[in-house]
Amino acid sequence: MAKFSICIALLFALGGCSEQSKSKSTETRLSLLRTTNPHPAVLDEKEEEFKFAEKLQKEVLKQPEIYDVAIIMGKKEVLVAYKVRHLQRFRMKKIEKNLTKKLEKQYPKEKFIVSSDYKIFIEAVDLNEKLKDPKYSRKKATDQFKSIIKLQKEQT
Repeated sequence: MAKFSICIALLFALGGCSEQSKSKSTETRLSLLRTTNPHPAVLDEKEEEFKFAEKLQKEVLKQPEIYDVAIIMGKKEVLVAYKVRHLQRFRMKKIEKNLTKKLEKQYPKEKFIVSSDYKIFIEAVDLNEKLKDPKYSRKKATDQFKSIIKLQKEQT
């Protein structure tokens, strides 16, 4: 009887672990542990927007406090999610404020949503990974982008 209950417990434990590996890609799960620097994602797929997003990514990475950034360009908004170097974590709000001010000054026509929150960063990397799949629809991508924006606004 004891062996049977151990087998059942082990079965449940392994079953719970397997579901986690299916939900997120390896890239997404490892994004907290190492620098990923994903290519900027553009929902409209216009060449000039890709160039703008890459330029924006280089601009953000010039900041000495920031070491990883995920950029997603929507129709109206640009999501900039980044990770801050460990010793700069006490200044996260100040860094976010300065980065937002700098981006809005350089690109006044764009509406930026800037976040140093890891949850937002992981969601942005996840969306970026899904956009690489040609079967993933733009409608789903737009809906996920909107949910990330909503999540960011809830946390502020």
